[in-house]
Amino acid sequence: MHGTEVLLVLEAARGDRGAFRGLVEAHWTRLVALARSVVGDLEAEDAVQEGFVDAWRKLGRLRDPSAFRAWLTRIVLRRCLKRARRIRFHVPLEEAPEVAAEASPPDLDVPALLARLAPRQRAVMHLTLVEELSDSEIAHLLHITAASVRSHRRRARERLRQSG
Repeated sequence: MHGTEVLLVLEAARGDRGAFRGLVEAHWTRLVALARSVVGDLEAEDAVQEGFVDAWRKLGRLRDPSAFRAWLTRIVLRRCLKRARRIRFHVPLEEAPEVAAEASPPDLDVPALLARLAPRQRAVMHLTLVEELSDSEIAHLLHITAASVRSHRRRARERLRQSG
């Protein structure tokens, strides 16, 4: 994390709404992309907005300002997974998120394939492929073990092979 962002976190923790707005602007696009991969277009922005509200309320409890990105990502992921469970989410293929489509062969519809996965599997695949996080980083964000991350990824790949 850049020193500027650490300063924004510290100022926001002291109640500076302008500093928090800067953090929202810095992370919004990335978090909406993550949310879309888990809950789809219709729920993504709401989940991210709720995550930012949670972050604003809990910012004073963040011990290490340099851990803000991971902390915020974890909050948004929790919101997404909660929404996915509540609405028993299944993305219609035409609403599937754009995830790494430019790196895919032209005949492979990656968003449509990812839409067939369970929410936690989509989260693991997004964090692996788009965010390029390690298993231990993903485990930390999702509050699961690294072995569970590998298991979700393996099951996701099996499901993709079966449906592709």
